Amino acid sequence: MMSVALIVDDEPQMTLIVAFALETQGFTVFQAHDGATALNILRTRHVDLVVLDVLMPTMNGLDLCRIIRSRSEVPIMLLTALAQPDEVIAGLEHGADDYVVKPFHPREVALRAQALVRRRQSGTVITAGKLVLDLSDHVATLDGRRLDLPFTEFKLLAHLAAHQGVPQSGQQLLRAVWGTADLQGGRDVVKSAVYRLRSRLSEIDGTTTYIRTLRGVGYLMPVQGD
Repeated sequence: MMSVALIVDDEPQMTLIVAFALETQGFTVFQAHDGATALNILRTRHVDLVVLDVLMPTMNGLDLCRIIRSRSEVPIMLLTALAQPDEVIAGLEHGADDYVVKPFHPREVALRAQALVRRRQSGTVITAGKLVLDLSDHVATLDGRRLDLPFTEFKLLAHLAAHQGVPQSGQQLLRAVWGTADLQGGRDVVKSAVYRLRSRLSEIDGTTTYIRTLRGVGYLMPVQGD
């Protein structure tokens, strides 16, 4: 079955470029040039992915992203000319799953779009190199050895593994794992949980970096090879 993407950008030429790139990778594409049209399409059509420009008049991309995320778990990719860490964080904290900085190669957008949809459709098992997480049974193994993880640390590791290659801010992790971005001492809570996870992972595989700290941004699980 073909995946369906919705592209939202107020520049028709940019929309056509991204649409062509996605169509060459097998996507069916809907297009919208403003937030209201995009929301109407999402109400009436099945969509597997939203590709969303940040700088749009009337309703900007961040506000639209927040509205979409409050109603749906559909993957959202932001297209942005804003590349500073605080601007990237803003996009992630509004619910985006990935972002691509302009100018970009259309094929990059198409390949990253495919990756987002595959992650959402892959079922209950996430693989990151030697790391395997069974979401249904809450079991994590590394290089064939079971990791004895508390539930919260399992959720944190699973969230990072599900977003390989995509930075995750501290507040985004707090919402996804602890259920709130307003947890007292939240920054230290995340930091401590990441430290414990790194220690457990390194006991089995001390040569692979599974969680990187991105100063001023958050944390990242690099894309793992086989």
